Amino acid sequence: MTQPLPDIALIRNDGSPDSLAAHRGNVLLIVNTASQCGLTPQYEGLEKLRSTYAGRGLEVVGFPANDFGAQEPGSDDEIAQFCSINFQTSFPLFRKASVVGSDKQPLYAALVEAAPTKTGDVDGFKDRLRGHGLSPNEDPEVLWNFEKFLVGRDGRVLARFSPTTDPKDPALIAAIDTALDA
Repeated sequence: MTQPLPDIALIRNDGSPDSLAAHRGNVLLIVNTASQCGLTPQYEGLEKLRSTYAGRGLEVVGFPANDFGAQEPGSDDEIAQFCSINFQTSFPLFRKASVVGSDKQPLYAALVEAAPTKTGDVDGFKDRLRGHGLSPNEDPEVLWNFEKFLVGRDGRVLARFSPTTDPKDPALIAAIDTALDA
């Protein structure tokens, strides 16, 4: 079993301080997001997960990143407005930062160390990326926008899902239910 994630300082996209420890006791679905990606409509499903499961202790948290195809070029304010206007999101967004490479934010360094492989349509999505002339990242790096990490109430990473795992995917829902019932 993995160790709980350490307390990591976080900054919300409005500049206010936060920390990973402030969310202990809840189940977290941590997602790296982008506003101009083919997967951007997942914001709607993520908000639905938040509204459906918040009463049981699920928090969806978004970490905008511009690492993949420059699909998140906006400022933190522009990202927040985009999400609010287009998808009526109410889950917290954090300051835009890298989720891959040597400059990845500390949270994502800890996440990929705790869960180095993902489940879901990984190979098929890699093939689609290659078909667009892109070189996909290999594990443990984040593959693309909208990769999902499920973190238990105790801060342990329970599961990692590919970017194409839809928020309505039965495997994701089952993992969330199991985490909430633990």
